[in-house]
Amino acid sequence: MGQTNLRLDKLIASQCGLSRKEARLAIRSGRVQVNGESENNIAKSIYPEKDQVMLDGQAVYYKKHLYLLMNKPAGVLSASNDAKRQTVVDLVPEKLRRDGHFPVGRLDKDTTGLLIITDDGDFAHEVIAPKKRVPKSYLVQLDGILTEEMPEKFRQGIVLADGTPCRPAKLEILAPDRARLILCEGKYHEVKRMFGTVGLGVVSLHRESLGDLFLPDELKPGETVEMDGKMVLSAKSTGQYTF
Repeated sequence: MGQTNLRLDKLIASQCGLSRKEARLAIRSGRVQVNGESENNIAKSIYPEKDQVMLDGQAVYYKKHLYLLMNKPAGVLSASNDAKRQTVVDLVPEKLRRDGHFPVGRLDKDTTGLLIITDDGDFAHEVIAPKKRVPKSYLVQLDGILTEEMPEKFRQGIVLADGTPCRPAKLEILAPDRARLILCEGKYHEVKRMFGTVGLGVVSLHRESLGDLFLPDELKPGETVEMDGKMVLSAKSTGQYTF
């Protein structure tokens, strides 16, 4: 298998959180060195496995894809960009930004918790495709009282008000008005619609896990960290849940 071959401007842009225009300007301004020598050819071929690239004196390390874990705060859109409203990608620290980043799946604007942001479309498909059956766990605060019959209704598979059937889900009652819900699909507003069929409204919703990946307790709302290889694999796990 041959080595990866990239244009210098593409490498700088993709690995340093810059637009292609900004990367080209940096190169032409003499801020980039390749193998110890200043390089101003934006189209120079770079082999990341053997060439040493520096931007402003800092080494540029090549990663084909970048995976980020965010504790999504309320009031922020799960989108890459929006002309008027703040998005989760807007919250990513400059040093972790990459052109092409997008959220894996969507959390409603007021839903909080675990959200992955990446530029790897294949990974996103592995995580959110319904047929992959990757479990997602939510903490749900409700506006009414849960009954002992409800877990069995969810286990059998809720049928939404419009007749859409949901796959079996696991409902754990944590308090009279608080529960953990584990499900393996992601229909539009599914959690809210599922509880609506049993006469309950969702006051707040927080995603605590995806696959075998759990949101770290120390990650505060709005904060983002880069995921390591183990975390990436955990997010794709189908888990050991019984529905």
